[in-house]
Amino acid sequence: MYSTVVSDVGTVRSNNQDSAFAGEHLIAICDGMGGHAGGDTASTIAIRSLAHIEQDNVDGDVQVVSHMMATSVMAAHDAIVGKAKRERRLAGMGTTVTSVALVAGCWVLAHIGDSRAYLLHDGHLVRMTSDHSYVQHLIDTGRISEAEARNHPQRNVVMRVLGDFDIDSRPDIAIRKAHPGDRWLLCSDGLCGVLEDSTLEEVLSTCADQEECAQRLVSMALRAGSTDNVTAVIADATLALDADAFDLPHQTPLVGGAASASLETIADIVNEPVASAPPLREGKQSPAARAAALRSGKDPNEEPKQPEQRVAQPSSVREDNGDRVNTDTGEIPIVQKRNGRISADPNDPEVAKAIRNEHIEERKTKRSRKFRNRIITILIIILVLLGVAGVGVGTYRWSQTKYYIGDNNGKVAIFQGVPTSIFGAKLSHAVTDTNMKTSDLPPSWREQLDQGISFDTYGEAKSHTRLIKKQLNDAKRKQEARQQEKAEAEQKSKDEAAAKQKQQDEAAKKAADQAAQTNKSGGDKS
Repeated sequence: MYSTVVSDVGTVRSNNQDSAFAGEHLIAICDGMGGHAGGDTASTIAIRSLAHIEQDNVDGDVQVVSHMMATSVMAAHDAIVGKAKRERRLAGMGTTVTSVALVAGCWVLAHIGDSRAYLLHDGHLVRMTSDHSYVQHLIDTGRISEAEARNHPQRNVVMRVLGDFDIDSRPDIAIRKAHPGDRWLLCSDGLCGVLEDSTLEEVLSTCADQEECAQRLVSMALRAGSTDNVTAVIADATLALDADAFDLPHQTPLVGGAASASLETIADIVNEPVASAPPLREGKQSPAARAAALRSGKDPNEEPKQPEQRVAQPSSVREDNGDRVNTDTGEIPIVQKRNGRISADPNDPEVAKAIRNEHIEERKTKRSRKFRNRIITILIIILVLLGVAGVGVGTYRWSQTKYYIGDNNGKVAIFQGVPTSIFGAKLSHAVTDTNMKTSDLPPSWREQLDQGISFDTYGEAKSHTRLIKKQLNDAKRKQEARQQEKAEAEQKSKDEAAAKQKQQDEAAKKAADQAAQTNKSGGDKS
């Protein structure tokens, strides 16, 4: 396929947080979020993670490519999380991802977030993605209409994106048969949020030139009042769906938006030259842009200076500090023949020999470099191991000058060393056991023993065990005394209760005797 991209910062934003890629086998749009330096970083990471699909040889396996796209998106999520943890200023950053790959006559679509993918097929525009947003949820549940969603106060709230937060990072994957004449539009919400689908269909159907079509869509979005970054990726299927097989012209991949600052890195990933996207030619003279120019003291009628397109070569061909990393630059060596003539014809035997010699020298250099790197790596590993061993021996020797009191199989014991371990090896061993059971100690003492009570000398540790034993014996005596006092008190209480009961029994008996005597006296009178 042939593709292009146009991305613009817009009329309000200070920086472009969109990133896009347009190649022969892969197109992608990523809309970043998360502050001045967060959104552009997140979207760039996502593009870098996907870019390798442009050149990966997968033997035309659709399932392999779909798996690669899913894992690349999730890998981008992990990279974003890791970078946010290392640089706290980037906390909260995230990005959408919408990408399409062409493989074996099929389109493979990966999507997460609220950027969109549209497919123009047989003159009809079909929206191929569903927004992972709050308003889309409201639309799907029948709470609001599509028209109401455009002006909803929470229309920018996304429910699934790649970011440093706990959200499912698995993208939606779809596979569709490709047809000659298929045209794709990938865009950020800065474009589809202000232009109707009918407008998109009309422009995509009537404007055959890819770049002109992308330019027109971005300009229209800005004139319609978009306050966001605006990015459009246009891709057309070739008639053959295989440019290489039919010797069709090769396209240099284009990188737009924030990711264009990483051209060299992306060129290394795809292992071929990449170029920055063409700048927007017109459409930024909106009322917002004029007002911003007036506030900054600039002439609102002055046309802004457009950045120039830039091309980056992969590291195998670009120079670094005057030395080429790889001598195989694709350049044909110039040879001066015996007759004095200069030749650069690759069919010339002497030129062909020079090319072979360059390749031989290159392979020798690579082998030498690999061997040197291997030796350096081995030496580093040996030094690290020796350092670790030295640290371990030194630590062990130092530990054996220390003592601590701890628990040894349920008994209080004196240990030589420190209560810790290195790489699973304990740095202590019991030297003296006592007859004291840890279960007899108070809870606070047992907690201290679990952690180890450290001393500088064995004598200090021994003295402390005697102190513990003395305190334990004192505690036992106090406990026994308390128990004795309690028993005596209970016995005294029992004795008092028995005496009281005896008195009550005697009084009751006396009363009964008196009553009986009274009854007897009464009977005698009668």
